[in-house]
Amino acid sequence: MMSKIKIPSKKRRFSFVAFSILLALALLAGSWGHIFYAERANFFTLFNEQNAEYAKKFFSGLFGLQEEKPAFTDKEAWINAGKLTYETLQMSVMAIGFATIAALLTVIPAARNIADGTLTVSKRWYRWILFGFFRVIYIFSRAIPELVWAMVIVFILKPGILPGAVALALHNFGILGKLCAEVIEDTDARPIRNLASSGASNAQILFYGIIPTVMPKFLTYILYRGEVIMRTSIVVGFVGAGGLGQQFKLSLSYFHYTEITLLLICYIILVFAADFISEGFRKAAK
Repeated sequence: MMSKIKIPSKKRRFSFVAFSILLALALLAGSWGHIFYAERANFFTLFNEQNAEYAKKFFSGLFGLQEEKPAFTDKEAWINAGKLTYETLQMSVMAIGFATIAALLTVIPAARNIADGTLTVSKRWYRWILFGFFRVIYIFSRAIPELVWAMVIVFILKPGILPGAVALALHNFGILGKLCAEVIEDTDARPIRNLASSGASNAQILFYGIIPTVMPKFLTYILYRGEVIMRTSIVVGFVGAGGLGQQFKLSLSYFHYTEITLLLICYIILVFAADFISEGFRKAAK
């Protein structure tokens, strides 16, 4: 009799994507279930007559329907808003400059393939210490939001655009450093290792092997974080960091609705200009 041949059964492989989707759906269902059943919240209570009256009053105030001379029709108000917009731009440029310089100075020792020597074909015991130190700094830097950094720094420095720039730079330094370190870790090591094998020094490997390879992606991440900083700059102004954000908070506190509209117009123009310039630089980098 012929023996039966056992065909090995195929084991199902663990799918991280499917698990992530199922986990996200479970969290979504659990959170909405808690809102509706435990908290007994009703979404339709938001659409009542009182809230509709408040919304009507607020939006009519933004459009200046209740004022004889709205702020967005006043030349002097536009000049003041232009100065605040320029301050916000200064804050954003300083922030991305500080964050970029700090990230570029620390990103090389923060890459894993530099620390273990797979990229440079040389191992040094102190590289792992530098790797761990800078990675902890990156985590600490990006773990604290910009608004919290700004609240702390305003107590040390006087209110102005410098505390806002430092706060934005501290938060984005950790993000930029991590992203750029991962770019180095994903780099094809073969051309760089060939340089090392042919007797190139560490400086030559850095300037002729690593930097030309990773710089286009570095520029992409720097420009992207620059856009984010531009959009976040108005938030740090709420704690006295200057620019449009500080005046926006004051106008909101004193119910100067047309001033809010004017500041929002200037802010939107600034963000559109930053997106346009950033897109041009990204295309040039490619």
